[in-house]
Amino acid sequence: MKSLNEPETNSVILENTPTIARKVISEDTSEKVRYALESVVARGTGHNAYIAGYRVGGKTGTAQKVQNGVYLSGNYITSFIGFLPADDPEIVIYIAIDNAKGITQYGGTVAAPIAKNFLLSAIDILDIEERTDEIEREYLYTDKQYAEVPSVIGMTVKDAVKELKQFKVEYSGNGDTIIYQSPSAGKSVYEGETIRLLLTE
Repeated sequence: MKSLNEPETNSVILENTPTIARKVISEDTSEKVRYALESVVARGTGHNAYIAGYRVGGKTGTAQKVQNGVYLSGNYITSFIGFLPADDPEIVIYIAIDNAKGITQYGGTVAAPIAKNFLLSAIDILDIEERTDEIEREYLYTDKQYAEVPSVIGMTVKDAVKELKQFKVEYSGNGDTIIYQSPSAGKSVYEGETIRLLLTE
């Protein structure tokens, strides 16, 4: 606990300073564990927390609940602990959901997507820069896939639609030359998402 504060004035009553008791693991071990947990997100059960362009590490959890010494049927605590950037963490988040309804109860399907939304907000709040050295994600056949948006500025509508064949396209304006696109070129978005184009008048 960093400090105890008076609730009305927010003045500090007691402030603690961190004291290093001992080093739990070596830096080399920490690096290997962080890489392994990044692999969980990119290539394993934590794939629903993957964020293209960012190094996310994490671990899913699925624990069947017990009552009176007996495992309950279809009643689990699902969880996900995640952090980013995986090689130099700035934020750690833990999500636990008790007996989720209307969904298959696994940490990767229930808790990981929630954690992802928090991590996306943290990226904006902490101004964490996009990277190009993250572990490449392995996709399941059921997964939505990311694709990089190409630049179509200066193209005709016909050529732009061909170039954006992986996406839906909406455009406004009466001309035939693209002067603006959103999302911008180079962004990674889900295939099938909408790319909006503005044409010359």
